[in-house]
This record gives sequence, structure tokens and C-alpha cells, in this order.
Amino acid sequence: MHMLSGRRSFLTSAWFTRWLSITAASTAVAAKPARGVYDELGIRPILNFRGTHTTIGASKQWPELHAAMEEAARSFVSLDELQDKVGERLSRLIGTESAIVTTGTAGSITVGTCACIAGSDPQAIRQIPDTSGLKNEVLCLKLHRNSYDHAVRTAGALIVDIENPQRLAEAITPRTAMMYWLGGTSGDYVWPQTISLEDVLKITKPAGVPVLVDAANMLPPFDNLRKLAATGVDLICVSGGKHMRGPQCSGILAGRKDLVAAARLNMSPHSDSLGRPMKVGREEMIGLLLAAEKYSKLDFEALDKECLRQAEYLRDAVAKLPGVKTKMEPFDRTRKVRRLVLQWDEKSLGLTAAEVEQKLWDGNPRIAVQRYSPQGLMLTCFMNDLGDEKPAAKRLVEVLRKA
Repeated sequence: MHMLSGRRSFLTSAWFTRWLSITAASTAVAAKPARGVYDELGIRPILNFRGTHTTIGASKQWPELHAAMEEAARSFVSLDELQDKVGERLSRLIGTESAIVTTGTAGSITVGTCACIAGSDPQAIRQIPDTSGLKNEVLCLKLHRNSYDHAVRTAGALIVDIENPQRLAEAITPRTAMMYWLGGTSGDYVWPQTISLEDVLKITKPAGVPVLVDAANMLPPFDNLRKLAATGVDLICVSGGKHMRGPQCSGILAGRKDLVAAARLNMSPHSDSLGRPMKVGREEMIGLLLAAEKYSKLDFEALDKECLRQAEYLRDAVAKLPGVKTKMEPFDRTRKVRRLVLQWDEKSLGLTAAEVEQKLWDGNPRIAVQRYSPQGLMLTCFMNDLGDEKPAAKRLVEVLRKA
């Protein structure tokens, strides 16, 4: 009775109406006959409760992007002119001097690093990743080191680990090209004696050292990017193909006009640049712009309530099973994303988390979830289609009940 009452409340609420408007286009597109391109290849589509993971497609593009990208593909245009116009609109959305479309967050980090090392000097641009005689040191908090800092090293940079706040000022030398900052982990727990992004800027700004922020972990909501721009950071790198639901291969580099202009010279279509392989097509530029404009206007409160409803539906379905415990994972740093954790005694149930994950993947429908440490599974509810939670809950109960 409680669940039914809650459901009726959900259906009659004003924000549910707004959520329907967000997903109405998806329903219309889904109703059209499909060719079945994945069926032709023998590939089964996935119900995604793992999150915006690149390996499974990251996210679904907004349906209204498809026609616009198809139209963009029909004509030749100057890519430089297109970057100019798209960048103007993106920078206004974010609140920076300039912006360009890139090949994802990693692509943004690489060409942004190139800009800080080589600038707009044609000889230096052609020289890197050989950084002999150039500023090539990139400062990074030791706790911020991660697998994606490979995008920094690709440009020929040498990363200098900063182990405490005092070390930051001492580490700045004439060879310092920039500082890499991992967004979404700032300040409050980095060290017992903390250093915030704002405190970092007080040191780097007077020294003329640009700060590049990897903001991939800072969506949703979109306003996080505006707040980040307002701090005065020099470059912001973000994905366009994950929470923003643009083309999977797209991203944004936004920030200082001079550095963004230099980044453009360090990437495709400029043939003498390290970033030449990081090619952004006209279709991706158009798709990314439309996605960013839509995402910037989303009712994130309504979106979060729908994600919470789906997570609670899954929780309530599985919680009835003996021996299965559920909990909601705290929000991840700056991001507000709903994650449900399922745990059980594997010996008593006779079924491991790995086995459940595989059964969900192999079953019908095919469902992607994530392993949880130290034990269990985690289901991420973010921008799933309305109703996705029902077959997922049914399948979860089937697998766990058999044990």
C-alpha cells in the first residue's frame, strides 16, 4: 500500500510532468521501426545500471540530436568557422572566455596541456611530444594522480607530484607549464592540513602558472561548471558524451581565450600537431552544442527525484529477499547520482557477486551492473529510460531467489 501511494504521488506531481517532457522524444523515436543493426551483428543491447562507462557506450544521445547531426553531415563547412560559432555559444553557457569541442575529457586534457607547453608557436607545436627546451613540468597533487593523467603525459609533460601544501609554491620553477587539478576531489579531505582549489589559485595566479581542471567527475548538475569557471581556473575539461548525453566521442575545453586558441592549433585539423589524430567532425560539434544547451536547462531536481524513484523501486523489490541487504551509496564528491548497493553473505547464499553480475549480463534482458568493494553489487540509476527499473528488478529477484 505504501509503494502504491508513493507511486500515485509520483504520477500526479508537477515534476513528473517535466520529466515526461524530457523523455517524450525518446519514446517517440523508440516507436519508429528500427533496422536492427545490432541484431544483424549478433549483439544484444544492454539495460545500463552500471553508469556512464565508456565501455558500454557511456550514455544515450538525446533523440533530437540524431536529425541535426545527420543534417550536419550532408554539407561541407569550414571547421574553423564552426568551432568559432559553437565555441562562442559553449563559452556563454559555461561562463568562460572561450571554448572548443574536443574528443572527450581526455582529448581536452591532452590539447590543453599542449597549449600550456607549446602555446601558439608553430615550431614548438611541431616539436612536441619532444619537450626539450620547453616548459614541460606539470604540477599535480599526489592524491590527484589517476589513470587519466596519461592524457597529460602524452603531450611530453613530466608530472611533478605535490605531497603537501607548502611544497606547491616551492615546486614552481621556470620549467613549470601548468598545474593539473582533478575536479570533484578538491579541498576538504586532501590532507589533514588542507588545500583548496581557491588556495591553489592564490599561489599559481601570481606565478603565471595555468591551472587545468579535469571536470569529468563534476556533472551533474551543469551549474558545477559555471561555479568552477567563476573561480578563475584557466582551463576546464569535461566530457560531452556521458552525463551531458552528446556524441560519445565529444568533449569541451573551456577557459582562457589565449590558451583555448593555442589548443586549437595543437589539434586537428592542423596537420603538424600532436593532436591531429584527435579529430572532431562537424557532426560531433553540432551534436555536442545541442546536448550542452539542453543539459544546461534541465530540471536537475526533477531528474534526481526520478533517479531516486527508480533506485527505491529496485531496493524495495530486492529487500524482500532473505539475506539480502541494501543501502544507498553517498553522493560521489560533487556529483549527485543515485547508487544502490546490494550485499549478502556469499557462503550462505551460495552465490558470489561476480556470479550474479555474470548472470545478469548473460540473461534476458542483458543488464550491466558494477561490482562493489569489498563485496556486493552497485546499481547506478541515472538517465535510465522510464520503466527500465522494472525488468531489472524482476531479473535481479529471479537470480537471487534461485540461490
